[in-house]
Amino acid sequence: MRNTLDKIIVIGDRVLIQPDDGARRTQSGLYLPAGYQEKEDIQSGYILKCGPGYALPTMDDGEEWNAKSHEARYVPLQVQPGDWALFNQRNAVEIKYNGEKYFVVPQSAILIVERDL
Repeated sequence: MRNTLDKIIVIGDRVLIQPDDGARRTQSGLYLPAGYQEKEDIQSGYILKCGPGYALPTMDDGEEWNAKSHEARYVPLQVQPGDWALFNQRNAVEIKYNGEKYFVVPQSAILIVERDL
């Protein structure tokens, strides 16, 4: 069966985050209790999907026959799927999809990420 999140396409500089469901202690020792996360402006979770990045303006090279001149170009995001992120909830949009809670967050609202190398 196909993963239901495969149907979701994240746009621009946004990321789809699944919030942590309780207290979390990272390998580096950062600890955020569950009650703190629900009440405060700072939330955490895992990045599931990322948009293509920041759109760049198209360059008109005067060559209409060149299809590449009309393709969208993007500056890629720093974050990646699988990163654990600490983000500002004020900039996040909470959504429910198939009974699960997610956040759609612009990359600018992400404060730090932890990535397994």
